[in-house]
Formats: sequence, structure tokens, C-alpha cells
Amino acid sequence: MRKSRLEAFSDGVIAIIITIMVLEMKVPHGDSLEALKPLWPVFLSYILSFVYIGIYWNNHHHMMHAVQQVNGSVLWANTHLLFWLSLVPFGSGWMGENHFAKWPVVIYGIMLLMNAIAYSILSALLIRLHGHHSTLANAVGRGTKGKLSIAIYALSIGLCFVQPLLGFAGYVLVAIIWFIPDRRIEKKLIEQTEKVD
Repeated sequence: MRKSRLEAFSDGVIAIIITIMVLEMKVPHGDSLEALKPLWPVFLSYILSFVYIGIYWNNHHHMMHAVQQVNGSVLWANTHLLFWLSLVPFGSGWMGENHFAKWPVVIYGIMLLMNAIAYSILSALLIRLHGHHSTLANAVGRGTKGKLSIAIYALSIGLCFVQPLLGFAGYVLVAIIWFIPDRRIEKKLIEQTEKVD
């Protein structure tokens, strides 16, 4: 199967997720800067969630450029990823509205963990479909970054029971790790193009 419909559908869902997140931010009643003060937890939560959605969109885009086709298993794995991504606005809003209280931060972390697992499953199925010597397989390598992220999420969720802001800091750390551009797929695609030329 061609990958174009999967890409278009995923892009549309991710665009809707970002739209929902921004619409959840309520305009304060008041015209002073002081009126914005109670909104800082919501805004901070929104920034982190926006960065995460951007990271997933960026990496999904690169992953799809590294493959030629999809199959039924990949379609379901992609839908699984989109399901967990679609919960980010809820988790983000609940965490921000409750000023980073324990359970909202725990639930947010569980959602981030499930997103990471879903992305890893999608990547693994695409590698299985295209072979262990494919461009994607060579670019992903051992998947150390993904495994490290999952471990940090699990640790951060546990830290929430000690101090929720420690858990939140762990989520920020993973975002920083992934925000730093990962040029592996781009590099492999360039190398492949140069070989063809």
C-alpha cells in the first residue's frame, strides 16, 4: 500500500490536536498583566505539549520519508500512536488547570510513556516491513534514544509520588533530548540519494 493516505491522515489529526490545545486556553477576564498570572501553569503545560506534538510530527514526517510503503499492521500501529497523541490536550489541560498536582502529572506522564511505546511499535513494524538493512533501520540503529526516553518517563512517573515537579522536570528532559535535531534519517536519505546519482 502507498503511504500517502497515512501521511495525510496523520498530518490532519496532528493539526486538529494542536488546534484543540490552543482552544482550551481560556482568555482571562481583565486587561492587566496581573490577570495573566493565574494562567502560567496552563501556559507552561501548553508549551511543553506543543513541543511534544511538534517533535512527534517532525519525527513521523522523517520516518515516512525513509519508507516506501505501508501495510495493515503499520496502519493500525499509526492509529494507535494517533490515539495516544489525541489524549495530550486532555492531559495537558488537566495538569495545567490543577497547577501540576500529583495525579494530573502522573496521568500526563503515562500518556507520554504510551506515546513513546506506540511510536516505537510503529517504527519496529516499518523496519520489519522494509527489512533490517533498510534506510529506516540503519537510521534508527539500536533505538537507544527511544529506550532511554521510555526509561526516563517511567522514572519520572515514579518521582511524581515524591514531588510532582520532579516528574514534570523529567518530561521536560525527554523533550529536550528529542528537541535537539536528530539528523540520522536525513543523513541516510542523502547518502541513499547520492548513491543513486
